[in-house]
Amino acid sequence: MPDVASHPNVGARLLRVLALTTLAMLAFAGNSLLCRLALAHTAIDPASFTAIRLVSGAAMLSLAARLRGGPWSGRGNWPSALALLAYAVAFSFAYVGLSAATGALLLFGAVQVTMIGVGLRRGERLHGAQWPGLALALGGLLLLLLPGLTAPPAGRAALMLGAGVGWGVYSLRGQGAGEATLVNAGNFLRAAPAALALALVLSHAARPDPAGVGYAVASGALASGVGYAIWYAALPSLRATTAAVVQLSVPALATVGGALLLGEPVTARVVLASVAILGGIATVVLGRRR
Repeated sequence: MPDVASHPNVGARLLRVLALTTLAMLAFAGNSLLCRLALAHTAIDPASFTAIRLVSGAAMLSLAARLRGGPWSGRGNWPSALALLAYAVAFSFAYVGLSAATGALLLFGAVQVTMIGVGLRRGERLHGAQWPGLALALGGLLLLLLPGLTAPPAGRAALMLGAGVGWGVYSLRGQGAGEATLVNAGNFLRAAPAALALALVLSHAARPDPAGVGYAVASGALASGVGYAIWYAALPSLRATTAAVVQLSVPALATVGGALLLGEPVTARVVLASVAILGGIATVVLGRRR
């Protein structure tokens, strides 16, 4: 194995990838924290939050695409934009009644289960410990949703599961779709007008106070726009398995952030469900090395 210290360029590249990956995971967890912070601690409504998030995300991604140079108009497609819109709308409305930790765990679990399920439908096969891993992850989701004093509201939980399915579909459609920044910019630009139309339809409930608007802009421009750009800059240097496993950190970061920044309690149910869901998914993903 080469000595990294004797190859400063290699060491610098490793540090760059580590820094980019860490920032991207913090941005992804930040989406949950910003949304929950806005909807629980300001007067903004979920429709307005979604519209502002998608518009600001579209603006930031469009700017990033233009800075890359070359033609980019027309990138993305309507089916992907609709999946993005479904995710963003369900995500915001779900966080009206979910903690940051529970929401991130439901979202992440649904995304991964959706992507694994689509892979199985396409002919992929699970081997060895992958099947028990999948069963453990599904059991963790069930544990999180079982009725009880600390169970999340059923309707909000269903919305977040739907958001996870939408994001899983969006992610699958993005595989091999072209340069990621350009594709995401096109999809955000398509989804933003529909989100604005929804906010207009629900304008009787609109309460876009300054603090809530600020959180929505930060969610769209920074946690989504800049976060995606950073993540896709790191991806070429990561193995597919590494990229999948490192995303297991997002619900954990959201849990810690929710406790420290929002004062949300970390219940035994969330801890046990996290171990089951994240451990099960890690088993499935790592099993793909075979």
